[in-house]
Amino acid sequence: MMLRAYDVPAVRAAEDAVRATLPDGELMQRAATGLARVAAARLTEEHTGRVVVLAGSGDNGGDALYAGAQLAADNTEVVAVLVGAHTHQQALAAARDAGSGVLEWRTGQAAPDIRAALAAADLVIDGILGIGGRPGLPEHLRDLPDLIADDALVLAVDLPSGADPAGEVGSDAIYADETVTFSLAKPVHLMPATEQANGLLTVLDIGVPEPETPAVQRFSHTDVAGLWPVPAPGDDKYSRGVLGVITGGEHYTGAALMSVTAAVTAGVGMVRYVGPDAPTGLLRQAVPEAVFGVGRVQAWLIGSGMDPDDASQEQLSAARDALHSDLPVVLDAGGLDLLAGPRPAPTLLTPHAGELLRLARRIGLRRSDLPAAARPGAGQRDAGGGELSADDVHRAPTVVARAVADRMRCTVLIKGAVTAVVPPTESGLPIHTQADGPAWLATAGSGDVLGGVCGALLAAGLDPLRAGALAALAHGVAGDRANPGGPVRAMDIAHEVGRAVAHLLRLPG
Repeated sequence: MMLRAYDVPAVRAAEDAVRATLPDGELMQRAATGLARVAAARLTEEHTGRVVVLAGSGDNGGDALYAGAQLAADNTEVVAVLVGAHTHQQALAAARDAGSGVLEWRTGQAAPDIRAALAAADLVIDGILGIGGRPGLPEHLRDLPDLIADDALVLAVDLPSGADPAGEVGSDAIYADETVTFSLAKPVHLMPATEQANGLLTVLDIGVPEPETPAVQRFSHTDVAGLWPVPAPGDDKYSRGVLGVITGGEHYTGAALMSVTAAVTAGVGMVRYVGPDAPTGLLRQAVPEAVFGVGRVQAWLIGSGMDPDDASQEQLSAARDALHSDLPVVLDAGGLDLLAGPRPAPTLLTPHAGELLRLARRIGLRRSDLPAAARPGAGQRDAGGGELSADDVHRAPTVVARAVADRMRCTVLIKGAVTAVVPPTESGLPIHTQADGPAWLATAGSGDVLGGVCGALLAAGLDPLRAGALAALAHGVAGDRANPGGPVRAMDIAHEVGRAVAHLLRLPG
């Protein structure tokens, strides 16, 4: 089932609407009870029951204190550490009444008894900051992660403290083993800059209905059967989609092999390849079903392993004609250098971080074009509107991708452990993210395979946003299935794509 995340204003509005129909404090009690149940379930023989509750000023601090009170009432050893400027007084009273110890760390360095409690904790409940917080930890808590015992389980309330609730900017945070959120996922849980801080995500239903429009979506494996283009009995190779592929070159022959192989195994009706002699000769042997030369197609894949300064005239001419056509285009690697401005037709860019930076600089984007929250802090060098840097893309990949998508009126797939597919703002569509593959996918040629799958789906008629997200999902699953738990070569991923799609299509909805 698709996972949807909602931005902070939408979440607050949904919670307020429910809260208005309930007795005072009921919604917090529901959250605290669910949190306490998860915490109790995580206390095992190894993690026997010494719990530290880190309580901040907001509702998350109240949730954490009430949950700690319930654990203490069940004879669990609980110490509440008050770290915010204020404390939820009713929740604090409940914690004291249940027998929780209470310590204060409002400012400055942690006292020895707080250090001792954190060092001895089996479970730490992080209720410091909530969805109203800013990225980064409060100054006096910057060293807090280093004080937590290495073998303690960290359970975050709603989100890891310090993580950007909008999921746009990477920052110092308390990395959790598990994050418990209530009824609605938030962007922080699904976005590349923040997802890894969450650990396992557990969504507890406390009776808050989903708002109408999500900010972020993620396809599950069971969604694929209803979305992947499956041929009907009356289809032929042309109706299933013909993909034109302009990839590889005399010096990068492998990109052509991997992109074409992936497109064929993903189920495209036919591939037309345009390239120089070396990759063409290899493809005639390795992918005999491919045809060669320019002809009628439904979409184009351009650029994987292609250096515009070293490409053949046939490739460059075909690529420029494709970019001036009204056909959908996937642009990867060297093909990104050929994009001079917005196209009127569907366009999907598939850069890695370095390629995204190069493209953003080439089209004139600067730090001043990014939202203020995504720029370096005022104390950092060139904090204002200077040239974009690699650190900007690392800290805020989807923000830079959105700026490129808006400037070029296209969809941008930014590759990574969490792959994000970012449409232009004017579309009103949510960002899609996928995290289906192992870290072994970070290998040469893996992106060429992904491009081939994207191209196959565009040729079949999918829009760039859906094509990019489904391709990322299938690519990740193929990478995992190609050699479960171990290293994988890109060509093996390409060969596995078809079997991975068949597996996904068989899953019950």
